[in-house]
Amino acid sequence: MKIDFKHNQTAHCENGVISNLLKHNGLNISEPLAFGIGSGLFFVFLPFLKVNLAPAISFRPMPGFIFKRLCKRLNIKIKRQKFKNSKNAQQTLDAILEKNTPVGLQVGVYNLTYFPNEYRFHFNAHNLVVYGKKNETYFISDPVMENVTELSSKELEKVRFAKGAFAPKGHLYYPTNIPENIDLKKAVRKGIKATCKDMLAPVPIVGVKGMLYVAKKIRKWPKSVGVKKTNHYLGQIVRMQEEIGTGGGGFRFIYGAFLQEASEILNLPILKNLSKEITEIGDLWRDFAIDASRLYKNRSSQFDGYNKVADKLVIIANKETAFYKKLKKAIA
Repeated sequence: MKIDFKHNQTAHCENGVISNLLKHNGLNISEPLAFGIGSGLFFVFLPFLKVNLAPAISFRPMPGFIFKRLCKRLNIKIKRQKFKNSKNAQQTLDAILEKNTPVGLQVGVYNLTYFPNEYRFHFNAHNLVVYGKKNETYFISDPVMENVTELSSKELEKVRFAKGAFAPKGHLYYPTNIPENIDLKKAVRKGIKATCKDMLAPVPIVGVKGMLYVAKKIRKWPKSVGVKKTNHYLGQIVRMQEEIGTGGGGFRFIYGAFLQEASEILNLPILKNLSKEITEIGDLWRDFAIDASRLYKNRSSQFDGYNKVADKLVIIANKETAFYKKLKKAIA
């Protein structure tokens, strides 16, 4: 049994799954629009939580939040389930597929056999779509891959019940009802306002303040934890920023594309200018990643390299602070 499901490659997994599932159900929402309405642009540093032996850092909200917010703002009804055991999880998935319904899953990356080895590490917030099954083989649409692929039932079970931080616990989700009248304007405004609120939050580890906090940590780490650990921590930041399906620049390029669409939907030309601004900030994030990677690969010729990388992050944080204040004012 194979559902007639159209696979579209996207820059990021959760946005891609959302967009592809909604398109399958008749609602044409692009990846950037899904990301923006779902307030996917975020930053948080969690020094008390370790992922891959480094402090957790994320350029997006918790797994599932983008989809949850999008559906709430568009009045789309969804079904979400987690499971205590793999048998119930498989039985539920198979029953949904039998109803000709493609299903979104949260999975761990480490045991995804179709991923290149360099991308297989312990990260449990990846998303994909299952759109059918034949015998013990599941048909997979992973939006960050160019083509559809397959996983055996044992392989799928392994990634659905990966252990560690953000363990998926068999998490599945899919839309159950999409209203005929969608108020895109209202949803776009809510999405933008929530992003500005999150990124300007008066919390030391969140948003632009979180970036400034990380900059301070980068200056201190070489002495407090040693150069080896510092380089590992920098590698974690770059990986989360550039490699975890973000499309680069910690989602800033996707958000720029969203503001382009939002400008047309809301008839606000100023959002096109702000789109260019966040794209330029995305370029600065990429420059930061290049310099940080030279440090942790021991290829930097710069004296006092850690302070200079921290300086770049401070510049980015200051530019983003100004950006979100202008964006908030533009849609007030």
